[in-house]
Amino acid sequence: MLIQAGDKAPNIKTSEFSLAGARGKKVVLFFYPKADTPGCTKEACEFRDASKSFAKRDALIVGISPDKAPAQQKFAAKYNLPFALVADPEHAIAEAYGVWKEKSMYGRKYMGIERSTFVIDENGKIENVFSKVKAEGHAAQVLEALAGK
Repeated sequence: MLIQAGDKAPNIKTSEFSLAGARGKKVVLFFYPKADTPGCTKEACEFRDASKSFAKRDALIVGISPDKAPAQQKFAAKYNLPFALVADPEHAIAEAYGVWKEKSMYGRKYMGIERSTFVIDENGKIENVFSKVKAEGHAAQVLEALAGK
């Protein structure tokens, strides 16, 4: 089940990021299917390019995918991503947020991440949910939502 606005955000505590440690700041949590693929690269680079605007709104950006940590580190280094990327190879975080879904491509069904973003407020509550996100233009859409609050 997808988390809704107003819900308490499921806890995240990894070596890369702790939600409890981010109290007092907004957190933009974006789930993406696979590091260094065209759509995910586009989305991550748009968040990178807008990172100063997010910082001005006191918002941390955190990306999560089922990739292992070395793939995340390589992705971050290759594109100079200035925010935490969280490895979720067991997809426990994705499941807690309701974004680990059955997908279909070319008639083949498989489990994977549904590209989604959650804005978590300073007190750990979900403020906005963006599901079935299109990578291009998404960072601007999230920034607009932050500006409207």
